[in-house]
Amino acid sequence: MDAADFSAVLSEVRRFVRDRVVPLEAEIDEKDEMPSDIREAAKKMGLFGFALPEEYGGLGLSMYEEAQLMFELGYTTPSLRSMFGTNNGIAGHVLMVGGTEEQKAHWLPRIASGDVLASFALTEPEAGSDPSTLTTKAHLDGDEWVINGAKRYITNAPLADVFMVFARTDPDAPRTRGISTFLVPAGAPGLTVAPKDHKMGQFGAWTADVFFDDVRVPVSALVGGEDGLNRGFGTAMGCIAHGRVHISALMVGMAERLVDESVAYASTRKQSGKLIGSFQLVQGLIADSQTDYYAGRATVLEAARAFDAGTDTKIGPSCTKYFASEMVWRVADRAVQVHGGAGYMRGVAVERFYRDARLFRIYEGTSQVQQVIIAKALLGEAARG
Repeated sequence: MDAADFSAVLSEVRRFVRDRVVPLEAEIDEKDEMPSDIREAAKKMGLFGFALPEEYGGLGLSMYEEAQLMFELGYTTPSLRSMFGTNNGIAGHVLMVGGTEEQKAHWLPRIASGDVLASFALTEPEAGSDPSTLTTKAHLDGDEWVINGAKRYITNAPLADVFMVFARTDPDAPRTRGISTFLVPAGAPGLTVAPKDHKMGQFGAWTADVFFDDVRVPVSALVGGEDGLNRGFGTAMGCIAHGRVHISALMVGMAERLVDESVAYASTRKQSGKLIGSFQLVQGLIADSQTDYYAGRATVLEAARAFDAGTDTKIGPSCTKYFASEMVWRVADRAVQVHGGAGYMRGVAVERFYRDARLFRIYEGTSQVQQVIIAKALLGEAARG
């Protein structure tokens, strides 16, 4: 995107986040729901398709540009980003990476506009950190695929219009080579979405289990057509790598907000007749958090540059996701500490962000999974003994 146009986009999103969404954070958390006017405003701003190609109605941002946009979106409740994150990220990228031209033309413009909400249905009750062990199956019956299985913690499932469903199509193939992806519309006979999960945090972002009981879809629903058969695992991993950089940038935005909240509180709160910001131990907490934020921002931008260049699409995304998720958790913990007892009270921003931040060390690959990916990529055969 032209530099001036991109700068204007960032400015508009910053105003939207800080003027309209931040004042609603407590309400969103309490009601566990994103207001409809915020959803409509996000559609008009193009936020449902910022990472999708311009030819399909998106903004066509590079990973480096996307990271900067996520810094702004991360400044508020992560449920805002979650509302359109799957369209831009792991779900929308399934079609960008693996879809046929017909599938892209049919789905991507509606996904980019927000008229269609897409979900990424990969995780299962016993296939989370290692999705290659998934047990959802699909078999061909005439000119239809029949899908059976269950998915867990599927973001936006209660609201989704279409699911990108990963299922095993060749039970005899190696675990990573017998998986395919299917476009399954919501409301298909046999598809059931369970009640939304009641989570620790990130209220307003809905997840739920999804069940497939002899769900039938036409052969045209196979992502990539015949060429996509048994290639779903590679598609998923490519989408997840992009998602790791994307979500890391969100965490950096949250860290910035937590530092700002800590500085504001320490600059106004008095103890023993003095501002707590004058106490050196409080200063140390804030200094450590600002340093973490600074390092996280630099790490994400470097990973985004390498991702765009194609020079690192594996180690970099895992490194930045690992660092950013642990970083924002430290910053959130310090922010509560700076606030003291007030930081433990509902209705205080840092208490809510503390709950929200905990999930980042789990989804998009746990911190432990990132350690394994990084180490194996560096050590090669030595990692296998």
